[in-house]
Amino acid sequence: MYPEEMVNPMRAELTDAGFVNLYTADEVENAIKAYGTTFVVVNSVCGCAARNARPGAIMSLSGDKKPSKLITVFAGVDKEAVDAARASMFPFPPSSPSMALFKNGELVHMLERHHIEGRPAEMIAENLKDAYAEFC
Repeated sequence: MYPEEMVNPMRAELTDAGFVNLYTADEVENAIKAYGTTFVVVNSVCGCAARNARPGAIMSLSGDKKPSKLITVFAGVDKEAVDAARASMFPFPPSSPSMALFKNGELVHMLERHHIEGRPAEMIAENLKDAYAEFC
């Protein structure tokens, strides 16, 4: 488990942009099952992928269409919440960072770590904006 001093700035990067940190399985399940669209970011300390994941997620919100709810859980810290988020992302294997878009409780778009790693934040954002245009 990572120390809070290490993850707090990474959490804040998303919460400052409107994401809500969730810590329990019930919170995650209720957010995902709710009517509308829910964008879930599995945050991570991994520098090689997460350094572009967070900015990409934030940049994706600049368009006209965007998800109803923005939530985040932190891999390696919020075990219960992360496990619940990943269970909802089945059949995709666990990866962090990762991002998922749900519509009325159904997984409709997924970005796994290998879709994020090595890609600039702008490319990640465009991928997400395309999903928002289709599902939001």
